[in-house]
Amino acid sequence: MPPTEEPNTIRAARMAMATRFEIVLHGERRDWLQSIAEEALDEIEKLDAKLSLYNPSSQIARVNRQAAIAPVRVDPLLFDLLERCLRLSTYTQGAFDITMGPLIKCWGFMKGTGEAPSESAIEHAMQVVGRQHVQLDRNNYSVQFDREGVMLDLGAVGKGYALECAAEIIRDYELESAILHGGTSTICAIGTPPEDDAWHIAIIKPEKDPAFPYYVASDDSSPDFTQEDLLTSVPLKDQSLSVSAVWGKSFQTDNRTFGHVINGRTGQPAHGQWMAGLVCNNTTDTDALSTAMLVDGLKAMPAIQSLYPDSKWLLVEQGEQETDYTTHLEGLEPGTDHSDEASPKET
Repeated sequence: MPPTEEPNTIRAARMAMATRFEIVLHGERRDWLQSIAEEALDEIEKLDAKLSLYNPSSQIARVNRQAAIAPVRVDPLLFDLLERCLRLSTYTQGAFDITMGPLIKCWGFMKGTGEAPSESAIEHAMQVVGRQHVQLDRNNYSVQFDREGVMLDLGAVGKGYALECAAEIIRDYELESAILHGGTSTICAIGTPPEDDAWHIAIIKPEKDPAFPYYVASDDSSPDFTQEDLLTSVPLKDQSLSVSAVWGKSFQTDNRTFGHVINGRTGQPAHGQWMAGLVCNNTTDTDALSTAMLVDGLKAMPAIQSLYPDSKWLLVEQGEQETDYTTHLEGLEPGTDHSDEASPKET
């Protein structure tokens, strides 16, 4: 450990996985903290190169090109992640599914904001969607598809996994106060901030700012929301929070918002929920399971709570009009802020 000095705070950020990752560290020496933050961000960047289907040299891109022809070997860490994803897909009965690539592409979300496809295009894409098309061989750490056109897309889990790996680096240095986020939609909290009992995360009501429904609480800027704007405030200590919403990549037609989270069992964008959030002690799983919640709503909760009985969660169900919704909270308080000093930071 470095010599004891007065506590310091550093912030470091980097673009990866088409979003902004940020790390806040508290400790005893700024140069030491900065080097830890850079090492953690380097790991996120390495994972982006490994997991991105848009990078033709990534392992996932190679699997997508070759696994229908012959088994493709991947490194053990990626193999473990794929096994984990397929287990989560089984637990959620397909509400979370890493084979959604053909449908995401079909709906125009892979390289754009989306557009409605034909029914025949949806039917064609659905023929190559589903975890049953992916075979994993642990003896050889290989991946094989049972037909042409299957495509792995780790977009619904990649940020959570990257943050989990970065947090492991930070914990290896025995830091006791840190928070990491990817695009503010997934957060990993280590310990608590100085002179506080938790990291407090503000989630804003959908009607207040639907393009950015999720904020990271900080104490270094003036608030731009009021107490009445809060949907809930989430305290985190050695826990993770992920929020999925229909906003972001989306388009509107016939008075309906179509988001980029697709239900692979229907071929249609998730409908019925505006927003879903999950708190538990695993960042990868919060990322994946919040997606399942957005797809299946309250029907997803028994399976999730069997995996994480102590989890906290929120679900915002759509009403008949876009301004109408119903909020369900488990283990969280409605519209309560931790202190008047808490303020949001939008990324």
